[in-house]
Amino acid sequence: QVQLVESGGGLVQPGGSLRLSCAASGFALDYYAIGWFRQAPGKEREGVSCISASDGNTYYADFVGGRFTISRDNAKNTAYLQMNSLKPEDTAVYYCATELSRTWCSLSWEDFGSWGQGTQVTVSS
Repeated sequence: QVQLVESGGGLVQPGGSLRLSCAASGFALDYYAIGWFRQAPGKEREGVSCISASDGNTYYADFVGGRFTISRDNAKNTAYLQMNSLKPEDTAVYYCATELSRTWCSLSWEDFGSWGQGTQVTVSS
């Protein structure tokens, strides 16, 4: 079965960095777009970043502001989100997602049908 497992979250001070991982099983993620999303308590889920399979292009939400980098390692069947210069407003549960019918990127969560369980990121002093 398709499975995505996020890891790498935790507590970090403002200005710090975290590297989130999304380990895929049951499919080869290099053939599909991978999206990162986040959801804070009481707020809607929002797109953070996406990497396409068709051309490998990357896309970021405006709030990222050059601080994050999405990547994939096809040999490890794992996608990553490197997050630098973290801010308190980045605090959320972060999810990775894919859609097996899609190779093109989207930052709309409705376009994705397979999700990981999420990993908590807390940015606080």
